[in-house]
Amino acid sequence: MENCEGVTGMPKNMKRGAPLSAERSPGVRAAYIAQNEERDGIRFSWNVWPSSRLEATRMVVPVAALFTPLKERSDLPPIQYEPVLCSRATCRAFPPSYTGISEVNQPAELLPHFSTIEYVVQRGPQMPLVFLYVVDTCMEDEDLQALKESLQMSLSLLPPTALVGLITFGRMVQVHELGCEGISKSYVFRGAKDLSAKQLQEMLGLTKPSTAQGRGPQTAPQPLSNRFLQPVQKIDMNLTDLLGELQRDPWPVTQGKRPLRSLGVAMSIAVGLLECTFPNTGARIMTFVGGPATQGPGMVVGDELKTPIRSWHDIEKDNAKFMKKATKHFESLANRASTNGHIIDLYACALDQTGLLEMKCCPNYTGGYMVMADSFNTSLFKQTFQRVFTKDVQGSFKMAFAATQEVKTSREIKVSGAIGPCVSLNAKGPCVSENEIGTGGTCQWKICGLDPSTTLALYFEVVNQHNAPIPQGGRGAIQFVTQYQHSSGQRRIRVTTTARNWADAQTQIQSIAASFDQEAAAVLMARLAVYRAETEEGPDVLRWLDRQLIRLCQKFGDYHKDDPNSFRFSETFSLYPQFMFHLRRSPFLQVFNNSPDESSYYRHHFNRQDLTQALIMIQPVLYAYSFSGPPEPVLLDSSSILPDRILLMDTFFQILIYHGETVAQWRKAGYQEMPEYDNFKHLLQAPVDDAQELLHTRFPMPRYIDTEHGGSQARFLLSKVNPSQTHNNMYTWGQESGAPILTDDVSLQVFMDHLKKLAVSSAA
Repeated sequence: MENCEGVTGMPKNMKRGAPLSAERSPGVRAAYIAQNEERDGIRFSWNVWPSSRLEATRMVVPVAALFTPLKERSDLPPIQYEPVLCSRATCRAFPPSYTGISEVNQPAELLPHFSTIEYVVQRGPQMPLVFLYVVDTCMEDEDLQALKESLQMSLSLLPPTALVGLITFGRMVQVHELGCEGISKSYVFRGAKDLSAKQLQEMLGLTKPSTAQGRGPQTAPQPLSNRFLQPVQKIDMNLTDLLGELQRDPWPVTQGKRPLRSLGVAMSIAVGLLECTFPNTGARIMTFVGGPATQGPGMVVGDELKTPIRSWHDIEKDNAKFMKKATKHFESLANRASTNGHIIDLYACALDQTGLLEMKCCPNYTGGYMVMADSFNTSLFKQTFQRVFTKDVQGSFKMAFAATQEVKTSREIKVSGAIGPCVSLNAKGPCVSENEIGTGGTCQWKICGLDPSTTLALYFEVVNQHNAPIPQGGRGAIQFVTQYQHSSGQRRIRVTTTARNWADAQTQIQSIAASFDQEAAAVLMARLAVYRAETEEGPDVLRWLDRQLIRLCQKFGDYHKDDPNSFRFSETFSLYPQFMFHLRRSPFLQVFNNSPDESSYYRHHFNRQDLTQALIMIQPVLYAYSFSGPPEPVLLDSSSILPDRILLMDTFFQILIYHGETVAQWRKAGYQEMPEYDNFKHLLQAPVDDAQELLHTRFPMPRYIDTEHGGSQARFLLSKVNPSQTHNNMYTWGQESGAPILTDDVSLQVFMDHLKKLAVSSAA
């Protein structure tokens, strides 16, 4: 790698999977893409790269990748030696384990199927896992009781050596001392005033760890042993009792007022406590919120109930008076936490908004979870929280801590930036592009929290000049180096090395076009659009998305000028416009009918999930159940809504079962209870069984909706399907061809007709 130090195991010829070419059949091309995703957790927008900067800009969709650093692989045993860094002139020696290298005895790095390899770092101490619970007590007794039971359950799932701490808050903030036998002791802080890390350190009596113990050789830093973070095995019973005794915030709340909730100060104390005690060590702040912050730094609404929390309308009119100050407070906390490798999770359970819009940077910067439910006493929260502690076959949590992601490239390509749950480490270098996309200007990012589905979108820039041709058969190389703290306490390094063919777009445009991965491209462009939507007006983002789609059609469509009927897209591009149609209507870009908190929640999950889940979010999956045969996937279209059908829709956030008009009538009449209609009983049960499978495996657990023709919750289905039949054209379709939708939205057909006209227009 000419640009930078690489990890051994990337030979010059880069024999990492066969190159993709235009001659390959669609089936072989799909298998190649699937193989790379399965083996390396990577999907590129293009699998053959244009060989010059000029031609790359004309491709419309940038060279980019969806990369899942900790993609689960049962056939990837960790290697028990450390990687060798090649630094050319100052190249280091091979490790002792390489002394016996031969043709028949090769290290794993030189085996072709090990394009991804994981090392265990042997040096340094193993660090314990740290979990700090931050618990809101301003909630109804039923809610608080359910939360207490979930927290007690979680203690039983933690390893005995894990350190755990507890902060509770209402009008005041309490930091609980856990080392006391037979007595509850806590430090109480006013909820209206923020504290610096130094002030907190002095008030709690924390001292910095010493780097050396007396005379003699210097030893490793000793972790702080403090009264607020103790091993589970030592305080399990005490903490279980303490949680059980937690009471609702005792301060009286007068009628017409909200409780005074000091969320901002509580989170600030949590960040400060870990900052003092476990800097640069993996730790998890798990924050449980039952309503919005109403006092002190971070407050998002006043205590008067007659004044509602800000809406999108208020934000557009610049009438959200607490928003900017609160956002600044939480951004400061997010930056401090991410600097130290600490994760912040938010579990917000309330019927109204809690301030996720202002707090979103905390999980977004630190790789934390954001969970939103109506109550802590729902299966949605309880099941989701339990799944945080899911373990792998070795019995380790499926969570990683304090990770850094480094990207190394060959000299013809540079990295423009990343979009995902990460922050920049501001590492400049020869492989960093000047054109920033997302979090750019660096080749290294910090990801405080990772799980097997956490996925980054990485964008690249081809920098090779048009007049400097790449030799025939040349390949561009990219290496991803992920260093992280495994939940066992080990430090590990996972290295993925990949390469793709270069092609001259002047003579080999068909080869480049055939390598297009439309699913990956749709998600990568969607992430870009969502990133822009955070700072730009909604209509501007939609116009940008439309322009990119029109340009792509003009570049790769087959058509005669000014003849829309002549327009054809090859199979590799044919689904892309459909994805863009559904993306334009999605809650990631449309805020209508969503609160600011809901928009923040949807965008948070879209920016961290893998390709499969992201595609479901863009274009939900619809299955039909009927007497005529087994369940089958059907078009996400109003024509699929028939009276004698049951539909199952998966939007990622919701699992919905819809009973057609006739089926709903039969169900109401109770036919399923009659022995002679056993087949109808099975028909009703089939989608329920399939829904349960999804509900039991997904994180976060989706909302389950059971509805029918004419039901109020049928709106969730009607808002997602393509409105091919509306109240305007319902009489042209006939009675048995689907359900008309009451909407002024254009259908996919109208969208495609307009797109073709614009793409073939001479004036475009």
